[in-house]
Amino acid sequence: MAFDDFPKNVRDEAERQLETLRRGAVEIYTDQDLRDKLAAAIHAERPLRVKLGMDPTAPDIHLGHTVVMGKMRQFQDLGHKAVLIIGDYTARVGDPSGVDHTRPVLSEEQIKANADTYFEQAGKVLDLSEEKIEIRRNSEWLAGLSFADVLRLAANMTVARMLERDSFERRYKAGDPIGVHEFLYPLMQAYDSVATRADVELGGTDQTFNCLAGRDLMRAAGQEAQVVLTMPLLVGLDGTEKMSKSKGNYVGVTDSPKDTFGKLMSIPDDLMENYWTLLTTVSLDEVREVLRTEHPRDAKERLARTVTARYHGEASADAAAEDFRRVFAENEQPSDIPETVVPAAELENGRIGLARLISLAGFAASNSEAMRLIRQGAVRLDDQSLTDPKAFVEVTPGAVLRVGKRRWTQLAEE
Repeated sequence: MAFDDFPKNVRDEAERQLETLRRGAVEIYTDQDLRDKLAAAIHAERPLRVKLGMDPTAPDIHLGHTVVMGKMRQFQDLGHKAVLIIGDYTARVGDPSGVDHTRPVLSEEQIKANADTYFEQAGKVLDLSEEKIEIRRNSEWLAGLSFADVLRLAANMTVARMLERDSFERRYKAGDPIGVHEFLYPLMQAYDSVATRADVELGGTDQTFNCLAGRDLMRAAGQEAQVVLTMPLLVGLDGTEKMSKSKGNYVGVTDSPKDTFGKLMSIPDDLMENYWTLLTTVSLDEVREVLRTEHPRDAKERLARTVTARYHGEASADAAAEDFRRVFAENEQPSDIPETVVPAAELENGRIGLARLISLAGFAASNSEAMRLIRQGAVRLDDQSLTDPKAFVEVTPGAVLRVGKRRWTQLAEE
């Protein structure tokens, strides 16, 4: 049925939903297709099946991931069904989107451990009630394909088409290796759409090629092509690169309320509108009013509190805001400081390398990162600035190690 043939109340509701879903979206392939699907779903009282695939290549979800998950939640709130696919099989290949090298292959144990953490973290954004979500692992259908099945899938995509994608084109021109298995990744993701009969697929802009491949493969399988809705990649705390755990510019969904609040207070002012739009459900009119009338610091504090409350609750957000004001505005020590127990095996005559101590405290992912923080003058022990990356320090129980303005710990011996 054409859109204009639906009853007026159906058309009006479809337009209302479409307007909500456009918020923050970069592209919809196509706008008219989504309008038609929404109208058909409303008329038939059948929810759309809205697919999002996530490869468990790391154990934690950060706020960058929640941008597209938040869009899926919008679909759920409008009455549609989320189809969350944990890519336990595609993770064996590794998504080549946006990377300039072949990804390392993860072990099955790593993939399973990471996947297990995703379910709990997804619940911080998505409605996990049975009628609102279907959670699948793509090993359910991909593991059973024969080699002949894979060849038939591969016949739907040309090498020239594969080389159109930016990352492959750059690597090919630079003479960097491209594994044949990487060409199969878009087909594997596309087959997920066929297997789940998706009406809509969501993804970041770096997933556009893979998602559009799903449209092609669904047509080849005799199915109606899915709509593709892409969301922007969230810029990280540094204000330049996309949010990424490897770049250290991220806010994790499982970060403490204090860390979440403090990290968000550190973003550049020019990122605020982007963060307000992509990480909150506050109306765009209200966002513009806040940014127009409030001092940037006040607007940022309101943003940090709104996002922290979304993931940790109102009481935790209030406590984090109060602690932030005490530490930064009044330059006081936080009310409760976590303890770092230094194992005896790490000590040499009661001393330990400063860089190693920072790593043990969880303030740096490696000794080299810790040394960089020391050289930057970000490290203090009992309020004494330490700038020698090769320094050894005495571990005195009760001594306070501070890295930057937000990270504090009290030392203890084993």
